[in-house]
Amino acid sequence: MRGGRRDGRTAAMRRIWGMMYRHIALYRRSWPRLLELTYWPILQLCVWGFTASFIASRANGGAVLAAGSLLIGGVLLWEVALRSQMGVAVSFLEEIWSRNLGHVFVSPLRPWELIAALLGMSLLRMLTGVLPAIGLAWLLYAFNLFAIGPVVVLLFANLIIMGWWVALGVVSLILRHGAGAEALAWSVLFGFTPFSAVYYPVSVLPAAMRPVALALPSSHVFEGMRAAMLHGEIAWTQLGWAAGLNAAWTVAAALLFARQFRGARQRGALLNIGE
Repeated sequence: MRGGRRDGRTAAMRRIWGMMYRHIALYRRSWPRLLELTYWPILQLCVWGFTASFIASRANGGAVLAAGSLLIGGVLLWEVALRSQMGVAVSFLEEIWSRNLGHVFVSPLRPWELIAALLGMSLLRMLTGVLPAIGLAWLLYAFNLFAIGPVVVLLFANLIIMGWWVALGVVSLILRHGAGAEALAWSVLFGFTPFSAVYYPVSVLPAAMRPVALALPSSHVFEGMRAAMLHGEIAWTQLGWAAGLNAAWTVAAALLFARQFRGARQRGALLNIGE
């Protein structure tokens, strides 16, 4: 019995790796795909980094310099969430565009194994895109994101998980509405930016918007980032809220995906989705 379980886990890991390797092979043969991974994070860093440098050059004082650092830190961390979300959604769209989704589920691959492969690809895509931007921030602006200490790992983890559950929601909408929902893969998380307190504290928002902001893990992550960068403190309360909200939203997104996947399979949409 124990040997059978071990063999089952081994087979599942091989199927997950097989799906991941299919997507990795696409990047090995296409330098434009690799360029696209780093293009947007570096472009965002340059635009906001030079903006922060300009503001700092026109004013004196530590507060202005701190504001510039917070701006760059916010840009880099928000890219973690964006790249994580798009890593899952775009990898799923690759299966649709290649008319491969029906073939995938004719194989022994199970839905959770596909999701595990998409999450693995998301992590690889995020690291490929964000790490060069972090290095460039150090070279151009002498800003080291890792200087805030080990808490950066918790900030990264919460934003990655947020990107994943948002992506599951997007994938669910694509399964339900087909090609009409594909644009959400690039746009939906950007809609959360005003509520996520990326560049300013939640207290700046109008009172009517604050409940929405506080319901998102990202707002707590960025409040924690500011506490670490300005005061050298780990805001455990904010990180706890971020982790709890991520857990709740992940369960909701997983249930939505399971429901929409089951419906798509019953309708036969897995064979003609995207057409």
